[in-house]
Amino acid sequence: MPASRKTARRSLLVASATLLTLSAPAPAALAAPAGPAPSASPTALPPARMSQVGGARLGLPGTQVNLAAGVPVLPEGLTARSWIVSDAESGAVLAAHDAHWPLPPASTLKMLFADTLLPRFPKTTEHKVVPSDLAGMGAGSSVVGIKEGRSYSVHDLWLGVFLRSGNDAVHVLAAMNGGVRQTVGDMQDHAEELQALDTHVVSPDGYDAPKQVSSAYDLTLFARSGLQKKDFRDYCSTVTAKFGSAEIRNTNRLLSGDVDVPVYQGIAGVKNGNTTHAGATFTGVAERGGRVLLVTVMNPENHTHNEVYKETAKLFDWGFRAAGKVTPVGELVPPRNAATAAGAGPTPSSSAAPAQASGGPGARPVAGAAGGRGAGGAGTALGVAGGLLVLLAGAGYLVNRRWPLPDLMRRRTRP
Repeated sequence: MPASRKTARRSLLVASATLLTLSAPAPAALAAPAGPAPSASPTALPPARMSQVGGARLGLPGTQVNLAAGVPVLPEGLTARSWIVSDAESGAVLAAHDAHWPLPPASTLKMLFADTLLPRFPKTTEHKVVPSDLAGMGAGSSVVGIKEGRSYSVHDLWLGVFLRSGNDAVHVLAAMNGGVRQTVGDMQDHAEELQALDTHVVSPDGYDAPKQVSSAYDLTLFARSGLQKKDFRDYCSTVTAKFGSAEIRNTNRLLSGDVDVPVYQGIAGVKNGNTTHAGATFTGVAERGGRVLLVTVMNPENHTHNEVYKETAKLFDWGFRAAGKVTPVGELVPPRNAATAAGAGPTPSSSAAPAQASGGPGARPVAGAAGGRGAGGAGTALGVAGGLLVLLAGAGYLVNRRWPLPDLMRRRTRP
């Protein structure tokens, strides 16, 4: 059934692509440490050994940030078990806290689901739902209201996934893809291609399952990869849409707003989640002053209403103030195939200058500096403002072949 969407749009940012120059080669990305798959039950402390993908500093416990003259201190009152602030264009990690801690991801894992399956089915494809399509959903799952015996377009199913985090829509799309087991395998393969090595997929919808984990770092990689796709960008930034006879509203409160959370200026997606074991999780992308940042926050210990969005907004604010002033502590690595296609060796990771104590009451402890370099530099033109050129004189697009991050559709600051 056709669905009309009401989206809060701003104009396309039209800019030319800017290639990042390739630096001298550095060691390849460090793999996640070997060991048993972690439990889905959250623990109080991060593991002693964490992955060093993206840089050695990111594998250290505690907060990693390079404070210096002119760099704002981190926000007060951060309680999340794990978080990361990164530049979507360059891939630079501006600051992080236990970014490689494998934790239950909740519905933020749907970013990986969407990035894996979106290209496989035309939006106009219709599918009639049979009982087996909805089998195996967890008790209390979030749903958009899929009904057996009715036909739905792929477009409508993706609206259900992104706006209402509908596990029923996920299971129908998974059934179209050959079933849950096939889809889980496809998602795991794609995670490994993205070098998201903290992630172990058990359910396609992110519902709590034994040994199902991801990390703030990996969730950011999923978002960055998904934002390469126009459909992904459109769905994750849609505020309201028609679904059958009902209107559905995006549950991302930084995009749609709530009584205690205003719409965040420049927000353009991405995905939220909440389960018993995961707590609240969220990955967001926002633009301000021509700079685009990604922030992921996992499981705030403060259980105040909408706390995950409040802490995300604080980190966005800090990131926009600190960008261009703070020395990065690591980087977001590109997919394996992108590095190969580029035909060039990896670039050095961002400088790992000694960390300094982060000021302000309530700030988390800052870990000391670690020697060594992070691995696998981006070496790519990752410009939200420029990777995908919008041609003024025609309908086509000029694509930078070094894994560009296309222009985001800007959104108004009210729903």
